[in-house]
Amino acid sequence: MNKNICLILVSLFWFGCEEAFLGEDAPNSPTNNFEIFWNDFDQHYSLFEVRDIDWDQLYQTYRPQVTDELSNEELWEVMTTMVEHLDDSHTALYDGSNHYKSGYTLNAQSIAEFSAELLLSRYLENINEVKSEDELWYGNVKNKNIGYLYLGSMDGYNPSVIDEIIRIFENTEAIVLDIRQNTGGDDRYSARIAQAFSDGEHEIYSVQTRNGRGYNDFDEKKIYHTQFDSNNTYNKPVIVLTDRRTISAGEIFLLHLKAFDHVTQIGDTTAGDFSTVSNMRFLPNGWRYVYSIQKFLLPNGASLDGIGHVPDVYVKNTDSTIENGKDIVMEKAMDYLYSEYGVE
Repeated sequence: MNKNICLILVSLFWFGCEEAFLGEDAPNSPTNNFEIFWNDFDQHYSLFEVRDIDWDQLYQTYRPQVTDELSNEELWEVMTTMVEHLDDSHTALYDGSNHYKSGYTLNAQSIAEFSAELLLSRYLENINEVKSEDELWYGNVKNKNIGYLYLGSMDGYNPSVIDEIIRIFENTEAIVLDIRQNTGGDDRYSARIAQAFSDGEHEIYSVQTRNGRGYNDFDEKKIYHTQFDSNNTYNKPVIVLTDRRTISAGEIFLLHLKAFDHVTQIGDTTAGDFSTVSNMRFLPNGWRYVYSIQKFLLPNGASLDGIGHVPDVYVKNTDSTIENGKDIVMEKAMDYLYSEYGVE
């Protein structure tokens, strides 16, 4: 789900593409822009039932607020307020200067849950940055035989570097794998990194893409499994740290990790946004938007979209804990490793 690259590439050429999508004579009026927007979601958005959204009722609520006398600012307010009900940050709207993501306000509140500066100064030592990758660095927990790995994105180029890191950690007693603030990226990258912690092959999720007018019209399931290489795997205790900004391919990464018995999730519940996004869509007024087009289901048929991964041990930093120089999520991981595994 490398959505960022897709959005950048498409947006570079959107002036020419808009004409191809809409035709030269598409009326540029607030009412027509709203109708195109609502109907496009109605026919292609994938998560109405998963997220328990009555899209028809939202039309009845917001359509009467739209007249051809509305300013662009007023139309923007109506449309973003309507889409906010989806609580899905893979749904985004752009007007050339403003960039809106549904549900992002909630997820953005967790920025204070993580401080790299605090981690580096108080809790970690021997830090190495993997320069070929995007936000990947590792080291050790101070005064402990515990490895630490931070992964802030799934947009790297060479996930096989994880094998060398695991070899460096082979004599540690445990690893803290920190994916707080992970912004997502490529599911294949997630799967390859997760392979380094695998204890075998497990069915973990399926993916379906919406392919019809009905809200239940989807193509056949594609089933995904964890990967396993017995010659390159770390099977000692692994604590994975999460927060509300752990999202998208970061959450796919967790679908892999939580299938392994030696992995424990500690921290806050993740964002709950899994789906792949659409190609860029266009409105006659020049606005662009994208939305979710797939659903990810667990083997039991349940969905974590709109829910997220609930941690095995819940703990959350606040503004005051960070300001007072304490990462209580990191400290809880240390306490858990000691109480459950005797790792000091």
